[in-house]
Amino acid sequence: MLTRKEIELREERELAPYAMKSNNSRGRKYPEDEHQYRSVYQRDRDRIIHSTAFRRLEYKTQVFVNHEGDYYRTRLTHTIEVSQIARSIARVLNLNEDIAEAISLAHDLGHTPFGHSGEDALKKLMEGHGGFEHNLHGLRVVDILEQKYPDFPGLNLSWELKESIVKHKSPYTNTSVATEYSTNEQPLLEAQIVDKADSIAYDNHDLDDSLKAGIITDDALQTVDLWRETQKKVKQKYVIRDHDILIAQTIKTLINIEVTDLLENTMSRIKHEGIKSVRDVRDHPGLIVAFSSELSEQKKRLQEFLFQNVYQHYRVARMSDKAKRFLEELFMAFIKNPKQLPIEYQRWIEVAGLYQTVCDYIAGMTDRFAQDEYKKLFYPYERV
Repeated sequence: MLTRKEIELREERELAPYAMKSNNSRGRKYPEDEHQYRSVYQRDRDRIIHSTAFRRLEYKTQVFVNHEGDYYRTRLTHTIEVSQIARSIARVLNLNEDIAEAISLAHDLGHTPFGHSGEDALKKLMEGHGGFEHNLHGLRVVDILEQKYPDFPGLNLSWELKESIVKHKSPYTNTSVATEYSTNEQPLLEAQIVDKADSIAYDNHDLDDSLKAGIITDDALQTVDLWRETQKKVKQKYVIRDHDILIAQTIKTLINIEVTDLLENTMSRIKHEGIKSVRDVRDHPGLIVAFSSELSEQKKRLQEFLFQNVYQHYRVARMSDKAKRFLEELFMAFIKNPKQLPIEYQRWIEVAGLYQTVCDYIAGMTDRFAQDEYKKLFYPYERV
């Protein structure tokens, strides 16, 4: 029988010396007896999966609003893709898959409805009232807003998991790190892996969704070196007459190219930099998990293409602007008359203050719930 003690002994025996071992965790804010059959990070993962915030990711926008079609990625499907990629990388590098998976599953818990346009709206509305940043709000979700235990607020996750949420970096992140988590220390290798897995997932599912939506075309993508060369490799390997299968195989191959490059370059950096322990990782002057310089440049050009042709596309811009108006009007309606908030949130004002309470309520909404709330507040014939 595999007990927690056996899991910890297996980690000590089999994982790389620079992997984050469960037995070396700084523990939880509120002391608890550990589980007989699950490690600290397995328990973190399970608490995240069973949280309300995690379930809500199913109906939160990634790039395309959910009601535009059920094919497009949501925050939840994106999170699952990040988790799969991160676990694969962690396994090959002999790191701790359990904490890599837990970080992946938690990394978007602080996101608003309507993607980054929703976050932009809350940032503006919360200026002078504590601000808003999705990583720090993610920490707030797991530390305070999830209410499932009688003895403490939040999920009482491990110190390492919460640090990794706060220090997560993506193309859209500009985090002011909470003082409890030193800016002088680098994130764990497992957390660095999740950052790159997030980037890989973004590249490829945004390509896939945008092609499916007709916002970009395969012909237009031939101007992007990384796409063109990847598709060339697919055509050399297969004779494919179905265009949809060609696209699917190109994206599959591109994911493999990015993951393989990251693995090989990171392993080379670990050896070259003499990384022998978690302390070496934390004290290193820069991040260790990285793509090669050549692929980094190719990815940069691909992301520039996506920015210009997808994220700035008029359909996406319309959705973004509409989402901002939705949330701005909802926010100000609740600020002007807090009695319109649900009873539990009216009580929360005494604890968190009016602006933070309204922010907590709106940030937790799914796209669909935000749309329904808008109708109830502003459509005269809608049932309230």
